[in-house]
Amino acid sequence: MASIFSKIVQGEIPSFKIAEDDQCYAFLDINPIAKGHTLVIPKKEIDYIFDIEDELYKDLFQFSKRVARAVEKVVPCKRMGITVLGLEVPHAHIHVVPINTIYDIDFKKPKLKLSEQEFEQLAGEIRSHFK
Repeated sequence: MASIFSKIVQGEIPSFKIAEDDQCYAFLDINPIAKGHTLVIPKKEIDYIFDIEDELYKDLFQFSKRVARAVEKVVPCKRMGITVLGLEVPHAHIHVVPINTIYDIDFKKPKLKLSEQEFEQLAGEIRSHFK
């Protein structure tokens, strides 16, 4: 059975897409811990990030860097942080999160509530800076 992320890649489930290429796909997290919190995934469904073959692993992190650069142009922050947990969805993914302190990537924090229109606007702004 395909993961929820594979269904997003295949267009079966909608997402607030930031960018994609042949190998990777980035979209806004719908339960963000910060404005601009983005998920970056390989299009190929692989459960554990350290099971990804080397070339795709490198591509995934380089793609994440490009996503982070686009997010930081839209969301004021000191840095972009990343984390890989991999327990909540059986599809490898990187959380790209704008941060101002070392405590900003805390998944116990209350999630931000954004309207569909706010998500769409934010995704569009980030997309416009993706290179």
